[in-house]
Amino acid sequence: MTAQAGVIDGKYEVVRELGREGNVTLSEVRSGAGVTRRLAWFEVSTPEGRQGFHAYRSALRAIEPAGLTDVVARPGAYYAVWQPVAGTPLADFATQPVKQEETVDAVRSLAARLAEHGYALPDADVVIEGREPRVAYLRPAPEGRSPEEVVRLSEVALSALAGGRMRRKRQRQPDAWLSFVPGLLLLGGAAYLGAQAAQIYLNPPVREVAAVAGQPAQAAAESLTGSGFRVEYTLGDANNVPIGAVIRQDPAAGTQLPVGRLVTLTVNNPPSLSVPRLEELTVAQARAALRDSSLSLGQVDRVDGTLTNTPEGRIVAQVPEAGANLQRGQPVQLLVSTGVRGEDTWIADLTGMPFDAAREHARTAGLVVNRVVERTSDAPENTVLEQTPAPYVRVPVGSPVTLTVAVARYSAPSRPAEGLPLPPPPPTPQRPETPEAVPGEPTAPSTGTDAGRIDAEPLAPENIPATPLPAPGEGTTGEGRAVNFRYVFPSDLPAGTYTIAVRDANGEREILGATDSAQLAGATAEQRDIQVTGDAVFVIRQNGAEYTTVTP
Repeated sequence: MTAQAGVIDGKYEVVRELGREGNVTLSEVRSGAGVTRRLAWFEVSTPEGRQGFHAYRSALRAIEPAGLTDVVARPGAYYAVWQPVAGTPLADFATQPVKQEETVDAVRSLAARLAEHGYALPDADVVIEGREPRVAYLRPAPEGRSPEEVVRLSEVALSALAGGRMRRKRQRQPDAWLSFVPGLLLLGGAAYLGAQAAQIYLNPPVREVAAVAGQPAQAAAESLTGSGFRVEYTLGDANNVPIGAVIRQDPAAGTQLPVGRLVTLTVNNPPSLSVPRLEELTVAQARAALRDSSLSLGQVDRVDGTLTNTPEGRIVAQVPEAGANLQRGQPVQLLVSTGVRGEDTWIADLTGMPFDAAREHARTAGLVVNRVVERTSDAPENTVLEQTPAPYVRVPVGSPVTLTVAVARYSAPSRPAEGLPLPPPPPTPQRPETPEAVPGEPTAPSTGTDAGRIDAEPLAPENIPATPLPAPGEGTTGEGRAVNFRYVFPSDLPAGTYTIAVRDANGEREILGATDSAQLAGATAEQRDIQVTGDAVFVIRQNGAEYTTVTP
């Protein structure tokens, strides 16, 4: 806290700074009631500075300034608050041609009391109200000023009062003293009691300072104040002492100290630490991260991870959250997932959608497209024709989805055609021997095909015999055979749902249904004697998308 903070000690609002002198800043402040005051803030960071402030406070107690309204001395806050005091400034009083003798004597008495505590008369702002001098403000005395210097400064200020005429005190009647007898008796009793109090104050009993290091600050302070000592706190940082406990004490334990003296306790208050982000880590990883941050692992609770889709054993949340400030060694509580329990879901009608859009719809619904069936159609290529499960039917989360997509009816040949077989030439017809025409008899028409005749009808294309084509399925696939499948999933397998299918000349079929990555990470998938036709390949898909392929 500084004198320029917006609000000092939670009750004095800084209006403006009036000046600085040494380690003291004088500011104009406004109290909670709206009253304007002057506040002298002391920057105390060393034992010498703290001792200087206590000497200043002792001087204030001795002279009882009329302008002092508050004085505070505790770790981090050393200040005095002053109010305006009505009266004639001492400098103006010194210029008056006639002065009251009792007022001058009172000023000299004030200078003597100030000198007892190392302060000179010019250190105080003195005003004269009636016939009494009153202190409106006392400046801190500079360090290292000798008693001789204090006397010299005070004498210079008092010499200004010697000018002019002095009005003597009024002489009382000889019998007037009788009226003061009761007062004298009262003053005598007060003087006796004061002398006894002064004797106790100047010669207090001596007691041993108890050992309080390692104790909580409040308990340590109660122990010392119970022995008659005053207690003050300072802050420190130690690794092997609990937060809020006493690191050391000054004076040390066992010291013989007069009652009423000050014992300073250094309390462990290390700087705050930032909590690391632990979500989605395992408990072991979180423990290591907290250890690196000088924090500890607190209570670990198990919660359902369905809403956050957090796998089993992973951290769902932490208390306090990442970025919060904690002291060294304080615990962080964890909420760990028990896994994602099954829930029902559904997908809309995917027919007519492009395949990529349909697969994204399925993924968003928590389902996995693990099989794609191709069908020739006049619809645009890769358009979804059918789906399983049917639209809007509720199924468990993670269930497989089969999509039937359109492919073109005709496609380019997989290899260029070399030469198409030509039909054989038509057989040459045999001309039959024609009997000689008998004159006068009709000639019988020919029943054969006369290829040599000019007017013979040419063969139409549809009448040309073609080379027979192979029967459907004949010669398109290879022979059937048995293959083995074996694949070792990596230990850091990405999260998701995995399927395995085999694709050969007869199409694609699934050999492993949808399985969560937590069950497959580091495991070996193996199956023997899988019947395939022609070339075959095993396809491993993650959430419906191809993850990798394995060739047998």
